[in-house]
Amino acid sequence: MSTKSILIADDSPSMRAMLVAIVETLGDYRTVEASSGFEALRLLPREHVDLILTDINMPDINGLELISYLRDNPNYKNIPVFIISTKGSAKDIEKGKQLGADEYLVKPFSPATLQQLINQYLNKMP
Repeated sequence: MSTKSILIADDSPSMRAMLVAIVETLGDYRTVEASSGFEALRLLPREHVDLILTDINMPDINGLELISYLRDNPNYKNIPVFIISTKGSAKDIEKGKQLGADEYLVKPFSPATLQQLINQYLNKMP
């Protein structure tokens, strides 16, 4: 089995570090970090990723714009995307899901929940 890659797009260095730590405890996953939606878009052509974790509030291109781009692009439209955000109203969650987010976690979230979702999505992929 080849190592699966997870792109973490969040403008907060501490949040990225926490997400990397959560992913690393799962074992055989590689992480790629982006500090903005724009940086995530620059990395995508160079990095094969199997899952994307994104914040909504980021400079340049926000997480919702990133998801819109991914879902409109045939190269990336099937990559699972999880939003991890402080924006937790029903309206925010509905908008994220309508744009194409597969999962929406509200900060603070349970690391175990995120780990379970990552394994669920990545283990069902060929």
